[in-house]
Amino acid sequence: MGKGSNVQKAQAARERNQKKLGKSPEERKEAAAKAAADAQAFMCTICRQTFMVNVKKELLAAHATAKHPTSTAAQCFTALVGWDPNAPEPAAVAAVKPKKKKKEEVSLDSLLDAGLSIGKKKKTS
Repeated sequence: MGKGSNVQKAQAARERNQKKLGKSPEERKEAAAKAAADAQAFMCTICRQTFMVNVKKELLAAHATAKHPTSTAAQCFTALVGWDPNAPEPAAVAAVKPKKKKKEEVSLDSLLDAGLSIGKKKKTS
């Protein structure tokens, strides 16, 4: 065992300690900025309430009708301009596989009548 084994042990220990420490301050700032941007993705222009980026348009429209009955949903949220709540949602694009047809079961009697055997013939010696 030369110096190599100690170097490897030290490197492994450094990596373990690095994992224990977690994120660096720069990584924490980036994550916090992204979370803040995602949290304020939709903001009501009247009451300034924020909604997450993954909120559905139906919830935004419900907020507009419940909290601001004199205003339209488009006045509350710019994302709802031209949105029709009665229009059906576009269906998720999914590949529809055609159903496999079941093979017709051929009765053994018809095979035997046609002169075909059920299995391989054994060689006789």
